[in-house]
Amino acid sequence: MYRTVIQDLIHWKQSTIRKPLILHGARQVGKTYILKEFGRKEYAQTVYVSLDRDEKARQFFNEGGNAEKLIQLLSAHSEIDIIADKTLIILDEIQECPAALEALKYFYEETPQYHIVVAGSLLGISLHGNASFPVGKVDMIRLFPMTYEEFLAAMGKTSLLKTLQQQDWDIINSLSDSFIDLLRQYYYVGGMPEAVLAYTEGHGLQEVRKIQKRILSAYRYDFSKHSPLREVPRINMVWDSIPAQLAKDNRKFIYGALKKGTRAAQFEEAIQWLIDAGLVYKVNRVTTIKMPLKFYEDFSAFKLFLLDIGLMGAMVDAPSSLVLIGNDIFKEYKGAFTELFAYTQLVTTGIPIYYHSVDSSTIEIDFALQIKEKVYPVEVKAETNRQSKSLKTFMQDHLELKALRFSMQNHIDQGWMENLPLYAIKEAIAAMQSLSPL
Repeated sequence: MYRTVIQDLIHWKQSTIRKPLILHGARQVGKTYILKEFGRKEYAQTVYVSLDRDEKARQFFNEGGNAEKLIQLLSAHSEIDIIADKTLIILDEIQECPAALEALKYFYEETPQYHIVVAGSLLGISLHGNASFPVGKVDMIRLFPMTYEEFLAAMGKTSLLKTLQQQDWDIINSLSDSFIDLLRQYYYVGGMPEAVLAYTEGHGLQEVRKIQKRILSAYRYDFSKHSPLREVPRINMVWDSIPAQLAKDNRKFIYGALKKGTRAAQFEEAIQWLIDAGLVYKVNRVTTIKMPLKFYEDFSAFKLFLLDIGLMGAMVDAPSSLVLIGNDIFKEYKGAFTELFAYTQLVTTGIPIYYHSVDSSTIEIDFALQIKEKVYPVEVKAETNRQSKSLKTFMQDHLELKALRFSMQNHIDQGWMENLPLYAIKEAIAAMQSLSPL
């Protein structure tokens, strides 16, 4: 299946200042698959080493030695001649061998002519242990679950995808029914590659849900295996609470919803563990929407989002009939699915993302985005009804800004506010990122 990250990998390969590359992300997002595809398409040969299963390879790194010697050992072990510029070396599950992570520094300093990529699912967790991270000696790319655009490609809807990329709003608006139908399907299937593959191969909705449940079970196993024993119950409590937290009108994370009388200090480590594992995203509040947003960040108030909309549907057992038939999915759970969908598309663009609220006011702005030299207040609407009291009230006092609204309505630019269809979020933001400054 096509993943847009392949373009980043090709750019890395062609770079004159290339360093060993770390591809990181949560488990099951497709890191191994895409690296093998990259090697197959872009190199004459690939040396693949799985450090969680290959004890001999772990021994090479644990015993040490210079970079050239390690290259020779990997070549002999794989029975493949490793040739600079022609061979891709993949070290998978690198978090299982801290010495291999440390060795990336020496590969960079002593043998920069070799192309080395590594994949790791729990790198953020591993670094809490004894691993020494090679700061400044590696390039890094994060892989997310598949976006709606990648889902379109997997479904064979390349013509619709090109239409989104061309940003011709008259054509996009005329095809809205097709985009919305596929968006409903994406809400159910989500972006975990195994679930998407099963769906595109016609294995049915029940098989998709089984895969999602299996992934969720694997994550819970990771909680027990890789986190401190005292934190496991707290990690589970935070994880289980997220769908209900997002279903509130005010989606701010409330510690008291976990357990009455709970204090922030009791759950900070559990939340950070989930963030480091790539399983949740944390969106902090800003006290005002001005450039640069980072100046106004408030670390005491935040929202937590799961990494994938399909997995959240599996967590709450959302029935396929609710998701795939009619418009109810865009109203159920008070927009929780919609705001999660919006965030999972936005986070892949790399732009700074916050939300805005004032404790003394009922006004809440779902997201505050910083795109190049501008900031944008954003309202996310689950239905076609575009009435938005918070956004209108906020904009009356901030005439210098332009607002964005993500909704099921067609694209329309009203001057003070531009409505972007939910299914076009990622491509629209990408287009704004590519615009030259005035």
